[in-house]
Amino acid sequence: MKYTENNKPLVCMMTQSTCYKGTRKMKVLGVLWHSTGANNPNLKRYVQPDDNAPDRAGMLALLGTNGNKNDWNHIDRDAGLNCWVGKLADGTVATVQTMPWDYRPWGCGSGRKGSCNDHWIQFEICEDDLTDRGYFEKAYREACEITAYLCKLYGIDPNGTVSYNGMQVPTILCHADSHRYGLGSNHGDVLHWFLKFGKNMDTVRADVAALIEGTGTDTTEPAPAPAETAPAEKLSSGYYRVRKAWSDSKSQIGAYRILANAKNAADAHPGYSVYDPDGTAVYTAAVGESSPKEPAAVPFLVQVQIYDLNIRTGPGTDHPTIGRYTGKGTFTIVKTATGLGATLWGKLKSGAGWISLDFCERL
Repeated sequence: MKYTENNKPLVCMMTQSTCYKGTRKMKVLGVLWHSTGANNPNLKRYVQPDDNAPDRAGMLALLGTNGNKNDWNHIDRDAGLNCWVGKLADGTVATVQTMPWDYRPWGCGSGRKGSCNDHWIQFEICEDDLTDRGYFEKAYREACEITAYLCKLYGIDPNGTVSYNGMQVPTILCHADSHRYGLGSNHGDVLHWFLKFGKNMDTVRADVAALIEGTGTDTTEPAPAPAETAPAEKLSSGYYRVRKAWSDSKSQIGAYRILANAKNAADAHPGYSVYDPDGTAVYTAAVGESSPKEPAAVPFLVQVQIYDLNIRTGPGTDHPTIGRYTGKGTFTIVKTATGLGATLWGKLKSGAGWISLDFCERL
């Protein structure tokens, strides 16, 4: 992890802002991601030190100066976040904390069932024109790093849920998620950006968890390849990683909780191997095998390995959840389809919706 108690993010408390002056403390339950929706990746556009801050000159040297004076550290800006992710003056992508972590942000607004503002630390990622993969990967990695730090700081399970206003709500959300749960205003961030580069909030949670576990050296790699629905395999306590070599993290194709899924991804890339969470090779794809195995014919049975597997209205994380989980158990899959990141999804026989087969064993 990049950030620890001995290596905290930069701090530029924007005490002149309306939010800082008018908010209150909150009990922290999770972390919520935003992106700005404007083509300006520079932190100086939004973050500036107080007019009389003792370290003002030093902070301006780091951030750069907003000559238009339209940053968010003003009384007339009716919004506020706990931190920001974007470019410093030298082009380095970094996080700057702008309010105490337990100060209630004015970020996602309210929905029909309340607001995530009440309990979720929130930050903005400064967008560019949404075409630069290099900047996206750096910003995404930085956002995962600060989220992992906050999860460690507050004992948050990145793959967990919390009970809030009669619902089970994921601890890590984006603005679009908050709206779907009725806990935020109608915005599409961050998915309008992330999906362009094969990322979504499921990959965010997995990558944050990997950082906390100490295995997340490569969170900006492509999304996992198709899931395997044939031989049953057990879930790993960490992640199986598919690479040319364990030391070559840049070659990684994906990280998988089920060994069979990792083997399937390796089979699509001859010469690649599957490594367990300790870095031991447990499988190597045969040379000459060039495509993933076809999914088994439907219907078939699967064993769900986790309590909180979302049921969605369609095959992919771009489809909303129905507000319920499968729980652990055996289910019949009557149809399969490939969703975002080439993940395989299965339609439940009950008609309730679709589930990711990456968290299932085929029986």
